[in-house]
Amino acid sequence: MNANATMKLCESDAVDKDCTIYHGDCIEALQALPARSVDLVFADPPYNLQLKQQLYRPNQTKVDGVDDEWDQFASFAEYDRFTERWLSACRRVMTDTATLWVIGSYHNIFRVGAVMLNLGFWILNDVQWHKTNPMPNFRGVRFTNATETLIWAKKSQDQKKYTFNHQTMKQLNGGKQMTSVWQIPLCTGNERIKDETGKKAHSTQKPEELLKRIILSSSSEGDVVLDPFLGSGTTCAVAKKLNRKSIGIEKERKYVKVAEKRIAAIDSNLFGHLRIAEPQKKSARRISMAQLVKADYIRESQAIYSKNGKHTATVLKDGTVQSDAGTGSIHKIAATMKGADNCNGWMYWYYEDGEERKLIDNLRQNYRAQNGIR
Repeated sequence: MNANATMKLCESDAVDKDCTIYHGDCIEALQALPARSVDLVFADPPYNLQLKQQLYRPNQTKVDGVDDEWDQFASFAEYDRFTERWLSACRRVMTDTATLWVIGSYHNIFRVGAVMLNLGFWILNDVQWHKTNPMPNFRGVRFTNATETLIWAKKSQDQKKYTFNHQTMKQLNGGKQMTSVWQIPLCTGNERIKDETGKKAHSTQKPEELLKRIILSSSSEGDVVLDPFLGSGTTCAVAKKLNRKSIGIEKERKYVKVAEKRIAAIDSNLFGHLRIAEPQKKSARRISMAQLVKADYIRESQAIYSKNGKHTATVLKDGTVQSDAGTGSIHKIAATMKGADNCNGWMYWYYEDGEERKLIDNLRQNYRAQNGIR
């Protein structure tokens, strides 16, 4: 199929103001997009499974595996060249705060990861998708393949900012920090899209829960999410439900039609319950040692101590402290004591309250509470 001839904006009800689907070769389509225009990329590229023979169950029924033409490459070298080209094209359209997720199996993910590093991407996490209902190894000659690997990366090691909604993911995980192992079942049942004959419309359709976690963790409402291998449209469908803009690119016309129909059927107003906003961080008003001394929460000439009592300092009238290491702020003197570049003095120094030693940060919090300061 000639990509230059076939790549076009798919005009249909599925393409609304927040969702654009391109039909054609992903590398050609990516070159047509503006640089630094995408906030998040999710890529589910061909796995290059290199199947050598048909698979059969013990009852001799054939396993409907992935034998599509789009997953076949003449050699590993050809696959590596393809990987380098699409990754480079994605990197160009990513904003300077964007991140990229790539999913793969043991057949390809290590090759993809090596190319990513060679291009300058910096890996943040590898996430294991643990399938709770994996297909067994019917021949009994290997372990059951129950995982796929997702690589999450920023554009470069020097990239300072990127979106990670830590608190949102904690909420999804019952209040506990989410780990890099995600237990999610394969896409089955009503979620699995079928064609007119009742067969699965796409051989590697991913579950929406997987994309939900990726999009909620790594983007904000209104951001642009890109999928260069759209397939049956899962990324754009979930993005629409989560109030994100999306761009999908798909080479196979039959999958474009599936994605169009799927996205057109979504009423985003029905999915507000899925949108978990990252709590806004409130910057607490700064309280200084000088304020605590002036308000008599801590006295001039009072001694303060390191946790083990090895180091001591004396509080001065202006809120600085004096010790054998010199005179300065609670942070500077604590850092000198530790031989470190910096240190949070509020969490280093203790004061005596009767026979008990308590962190001086307690005094700061008491001052806030009693003066109505947040």
